[in-house]
Amino acid sequence: MPHLPRLTSLAAALALLLGAPLLPAAESSPPAVDAAAKDKAPLPLDELRTFAEVLDRVKAAYVEPVDDKTLLENAIKGMLSNLDPHSAYLGPEDFQELQESTSGEFGGLGIEVGIEDGFVKVVSPIDDTPASKAGIQPGDLIIKIDGQPTKGLSMMEAVDKMRGKPGQKIQLTLVREGGQPFDLELTRAVIKVKSVKSQLLEANYGYLRITQFQVNTGEEIGKALAKLRKDNDGKKLRGLVLDLRNNPGGVLQSAVEVADHFLKKGLIVYTKGRIANSELRFSADPADASEGVPLVVLINGGSASASEIVAGALQDHKRAILMGTDSFGKGSVQTVLPLSNERALKITTALYFTPNGRSIQAQGIIPDIEVTRAKITREQDGEIYKEADLAGHLGNGNGGADKPSAKKAAAMPRPQDDDFQLGQALNLLKGLNVTRGG
Repeated sequence: MPHLPRLTSLAAALALLLGAPLLPAAESSPPAVDAAAKDKAPLPLDELRTFAEVLDRVKAAYVEPVDDKTLLENAIKGMLSNLDPHSAYLGPEDFQELQESTSGEFGGLGIEVGIEDGFVKVVSPIDDTPASKAGIQPGDLIIKIDGQPTKGLSMMEAVDKMRGKPGQKIQLTLVREGGQPFDLELTRAVIKVKSVKSQLLEANYGYLRITQFQVNTGEEIGKALAKLRKDNDGKKLRGLVLDLRNNPGGVLQSAVEVADHFLKKGLIVYTKGRIANSELRFSADPADASEGVPLVVLINGGSASASEIVAGALQDHKRAILMGTDSFGKGSVQTVLPLSNERALKITTALYFTPNGRSIQAQGIIPDIEVTRAKITREQDGEIYKEADLAGHLGNGNGGADKPSAKKAAAMPRPQDDDFQLGQALNLLKGLNVTRGG
């Protein structure tokens, strides 16, 4: 049974969930079925009679004829959608698209969302997608889709409205931080999500970004760590930034594998639920692909679910310093339960806990050092003269060449130059090396 600790997601098309191959519930948890049967309560006959009466009245009195199949499917959708924001009934098309999305390629806009106060709320735009290129930001409220209000829509109804073929245009009306509504026109595209990105920020300092936790993310992180060392002339890094900002989550197992790359021992995460196979514990093995390099993890309000598992584990083990702002706070695990008619239930089956027993549900992970987003503006230096520029200046008594002022050549742009939080993370790593004598 695949455990999918992530947000309900509108990748402009469907609830994007990444997980292992989907298995029928009966194949993966027979003990749970026996336990459930043993504790089964008698059928609520009065409520069932009321349901049957409502069904009969709607069929007889509604202004237009409605077939039984539509009414019953709507009843099931209502039952699931009112449990929590992440449980849902998946029809054949939604279920098929969910299975296809495990490859990290799907059609849409690239927006991860939740529901807040009846509106669709952006949790995070996915890197290099129409949404991120259009400037959509975490926390934006989508109040209209193609001119139609989203207030009161269920998640699946919003999914249906945002679904479309690549190349088709769609207009979203957004509200940002209580400001005035504004419109954005986007073009749907085939979204190919690259899970891991890496580069050297400068000599001895590396940068890893995880955009989503896909099936192969753990393996990709291992390769990225090896490549960073190779790019650093084969020398061990002196610092590493792991960027989990605006990462909406993904596969639980991948989160465990990523955390394991930075830990040598101890518990990574455990889950608790009612069914037998929802009680899981994951621990680190002795290997450490990161070589114990000083680590700063960046998080923000768009870091959710699997991202919070990694951040929480590294924080509890004091393996990393967390920097940024409070994370999203999704501490539940969803399981996909296929049904017999090409449909499925996506239902919350467990809560997860960090090694120290913290549940982050509706609270989030609090960073060790709070650093909010900021826009960097640079002032141009005026013409500056130094002692070595003055005629007849004395030479240095200890020897060595003079250092007069000189115009600096334009430097190649670096990610930290325009990213305040990333720049602060790099400065912290450098400071740690200075104080430790590294």
